[in-house]
Amino acid sequence: MQTKPSIQKKIDAVNDLATKFKEAKTIVSFDYPGLTVASFMELRNKLREAGCEVKVYKNNISQRAAVVAGYDDLADTLVGAKAIASSATDVVAPAKVVYDFSKAHKEVKIGAGVIEGVVADVNAIMALATLPSREGLLTQLAVGLLSPIRELAIGLNMLTEK
Repeated sequence: MQTKPSIQKKIDAVNDLATKFKEAKTIVSFDYPGLTVASFMELRNKLREAGCEVKVYKNNISQRAAVVAGYDDLADTLVGAKAIASSATDVVAPAKVVYDFSKAHKEVKIGAGVIEGVVADVNAIMALATLPSREGLLTQLAVGLLSPIRELAIGLNMLTEK
């Protein structure tokens, strides 16, 4: 029995989105009602510059794709007008860009997502979004590692001056 073209199109959409879910390092779903088209395009451009992708899917398609990808808990949250931002290369970028954008545009509300294969709630997405950049974290690590050596050098200097 052959499936109708409209049903086959939906099956293909579910499979394509499920593949994106499996390949993505981070997925962030967010509400956008009330956001103007120009503002949504601005968000889309910022996400694209960060190496991310954003798209609006029908609830039925996104929920089924989440189940196919093994993210049943995520499927429960994909209700209402949701857009999905994802990145296959950067873990922090989708969360950070959507979070920064939501500070200026109150219409954008971050929902659940997936971080490296684990379904994450709003709090986990927010924690990821507010992490310092990789360079900032490396700087903090270097300062932490150099601090004891600096203290030792100061102490030795004080001893040699006496």
